[in-house]
Amino acid sequence: MKPLVLGIFQYVGPNGTVGSAWQSPRDESANFTKLSHWIALAKKFEDAKLDFLFLADSYGFPALDGELLPAAVREGRGIPGGDPMPLVSALAAATTNLGFILTTSTTVEPPAANVRRFNTLDHFTDGRIGWNIVTGSSGATAAALMGKELISHDLRYDMADDYVDLSLKLWEGSWEDDALVLDKAAGVYADPEKVHLVHHDGAYFKTDGVLTMPPSPQRTPLLVQAGASGRGRQFAGRNAEAVFLGGGEPATVASNAAGIRAAAVAAGRDPQDIKLLVGALFITAPTSEEARAKHAEMLSMSTPEGAAAIYAGNTGVDLLALDPDKPIAQTTTEMGQSNLERYLGKDGKPAPLVKDILENFRTTGINGSVFVGAPDEVVDQAQAFVEATDVDGFLIQPHMTPETYDDFIELILPVMRKRGLAKTDYAGSTLREALFGEGNKHLPASHHGSELRVGRS
Repeated sequence: MKPLVLGIFQYVGPNGTVGSAWQSPRDESANFTKLSHWIALAKKFEDAKLDFLFLADSYGFPALDGELLPAAVREGRGIPGGDPMPLVSALAAATTNLGFILTTSTTVEPPAANVRRFNTLDHFTDGRIGWNIVTGSSGATAAALMGKELISHDLRYDMADDYVDLSLKLWEGSWEDDALVLDKAAGVYADPEKVHLVHHDGAYFKTDGVLTMPPSPQRTPLLVQAGASGRGRQFAGRNAEAVFLGGGEPATVASNAAGIRAAAVAAGRDPQDIKLLVGALFITAPTSEEARAKHAEMLSMSTPEGAAAIYAGNTGVDLLALDPDKPIAQTTTEMGQSNLERYLGKDGKPAPLVKDILENFRTTGINGSVFVGAPDEVVDQAQAFVEATDVDGFLIQPHMTPETYDDFIELILPVMRKRGLAKTDYAGSTLREALFGEGNKHLPASHHGSELRVGRS
């Protein structure tokens, strides 16, 4: 098995993905408002040679019917949440190779503004930036906050395809590679014949203009997507270079992975053009008994009310208001369709009962996979999971910060490296090279965006 892609998942807020660990005296996540907290974490991840730090984000918050969910506020789950964008320049200055992936929504941010922001960050990070493309996370509350109507699920993806097309035209089509001259003697900053206006008249977005910044090291940031609904897979197959998948039952993850790879083929791409990364918690200690005690401690800080609040904020479904002894009757949502489909009957299997859904979500969180045990046991579990699902790596979830990361780095990584499952150094200088190998700084020829590069031979 080839080395895995290993990234870190974090919110700019307290807590991990299961429960409310901030209440532990060993947890430092409540320091999320301190820049020193983030710089220390970024240095830790780079020293461990992990590929990237993904800073998840949403304008949404846990609410139903226009009212905040008290459990979320009380436990610090889903609220508060800060803006990751201002963090990245500081973290880039404190590191050399660690990549950074940021989320912005195609239903909130104007395309041209988003394009320039990511181009600027790609310059300031020397090519270590990625864009997690979302159409709406906690969509109802985010839309309400922005004074907008919630757009239907599939329509959001139609709009996102157009949004990405416009973005690619600006990143790839505004400046030729050698447009920047910087000839002081001749007084020529850039060759005007090699800087081009971009015209896009799409179904949902339009632009007539130019990206006012010269090409960044990657030109286009690494394109990332999360979502395994049918329309989400189609979008990923066409646009994404990496996809974040929810974990859980290996058979379900394998089906989602196969669906995304098939969508890539349908879009004229190689199925391996997309790196598939599963969100997972790694709970370990020197012995199995110690690890299981840590797991039990984690679950003791995870309440049904808090879990239900996060689920409701993501999907719009209030598990506490449903009959606990029946399955979820609802099969579609205009919000987090993937987390609704996660608990519907599939492939001849009956759908779980609401009480079982709530308990599963309480114990595994929004991303679904938890590996517990001594280091060798955890690596055995992770390796078996990869073999069963055809994924390329993991998005490592937080629990106790920084303890859970320290345990992963000090106990699990050495075992992974001994088995050839983790890299020992970075490849190339950009985030895209970290995932696809040295020399692959730009969009590959198989990606439709590469055709838009102006002046290409």
